[in-house]
Amino acid sequence: MYYEKELAALKRSGRHRERHLYDPSLADLASNDYLGLADRPELMQAACRSLGAAPSHAAKASMLVNGYHQIHVDFEKALCTANDFEECIVMGSGFNANIAMIEALARRGDELFMDEMYHASGILATRLTEAKVTFFIHNDADDLRGKLASSTARRKIVAVEGIYSMEGDLLEREIIAVADEYDALLIVDEAHSSGVVGNRLMGVFDHYGIEVRQNHIKMGTLGKAYGSFGAYILASEHITDYLLNRAKPVIYATAPSLFDTLLGHKALNYIIANSEELTRQIKERRQLVKELLGVEMDGLIAPVAVGDNRKVIEIRDELKRQGILVGAIRQPTVESAIIRLIARLGVDKKVLIRAANIIRAYC
Repeated sequence: MYYEKELAALKRSGRHRERHLYDPSLADLASNDYLGLADRPELMQAACRSLGAAPSHAAKASMLVNGYHQIHVDFEKALCTANDFEECIVMGSGFNANIAMIEALARRGDELFMDEMYHASGILATRLTEAKVTFFIHNDADDLRGKLASSTARRKIVAVEGIYSMEGDLLEREIIAVADEYDALLIVDEAHSSGVVGNRLMGVFDHYGIEVRQNHIKMGTLGKAYGSFGAYILASEHITDYLLNRAKPVIYATAPSLFDTLLGHKALNYIIANSEELTRQIKERRQLVKELLGVEMDGLIAPVAVGDNRKVIEIRDELKRQGILVGAIRQPTVESAIIRLIARLGVDKKVLIRAANIIRAYC
C-alpha cells in the first residue's frame, strides 16, 4: 500500500488519529462550543424562520459575482458595530480566513512576524507568501520588538492569536503596543477569545479596552463560541477593499452559507443581550478548574499536562467510559501530550467537577 510504513510509524508512536462519530449521549467537554449555543434550539429555529423569509436559501456564487446577500451585509454591519471596526468580510471558515489574510497581505519585500504557536492554518499560509517570514517567541513582546527593530522590510505584519488554541493563554497586551509602535499591520486571530473574554465578550480588544486603529485586523470564527460555522475578518475600509481584490478564498470561493451566517447573527445578538450572565458563568468555571486542577484559564481552555501519548489516550478513554468527552492532544499539534478540557457552559458544573477529579487521579 502507498503509505503503509508511515501509518505503521504513527501507530507505534501513539500518534495515529481517526474520526470519531459524534455521540450525543456523552457530556461534551471537548468541543469549542464555549457558550453552549450550538445546543440552543431557539437560535436554530430563529435562523430557520429568517432564512424561510429570504428569496434564496443558498449563496450560489462568489461574493464578487452574485453571492453577496443582504443576510451577509446585515451580519457584517452588526459585527462592525459590536467590535468598533470600520468594515467586515464574512468568510467560509477561520482556516480560509487565515489563508486569505496572510497570503494576500504579506507581499514580496514585506516581513511577516508570526507567534511560534500560531494556528496551523497560518503556518500553512506562510508557505504561500513571497514575504520573509520570521517567528518570534510565544507571547514575548521583547522578542517581537527586537525583531521588528532590526527589520528593513517595507511593510511589517504581525500575526498573533487572542487566546491560543492549545496553550489556552491570553495575548499579552504589550504585543499590541509593540505592533502599534512600529506601525505594523496586526492580525489577531480571535477564534478562541471572541465570545469568551472582554466586558462585552467581544475578545481581546474589548478585554484590554483598546481603541481600534487602522493597522488592526481581527479574525473571528462562528464555529466556536457562536455555535455555527464560518468566519469573519474585521478591518479598516482600506484593508477590506484590498482583501476583496487580492484574497483568493474571497474571490474564488462560494460566499458563506446563508443559514450559518444567520445563525451566527442570532448568536451575536444572544451574546450581547446576555453578556453579564455569560461572564458570570465563565468566571465560575474558571474558578472551579483552578481549585480542582490548579490550571488558571484565561478563557475556557484548560490544557492539563500529561506528557505521554499513550497515557493521554488512557485518560480520555476512561473519561469516555464515565460518559464524558475530552480532547487528547498529541504531537505534532502540541510539543507534549495534554488533556484539553473545555469548561464549556453547555455542561452541568457537576460533570465538570467529576471530570476534573478523574483527570487529577491520573495526573
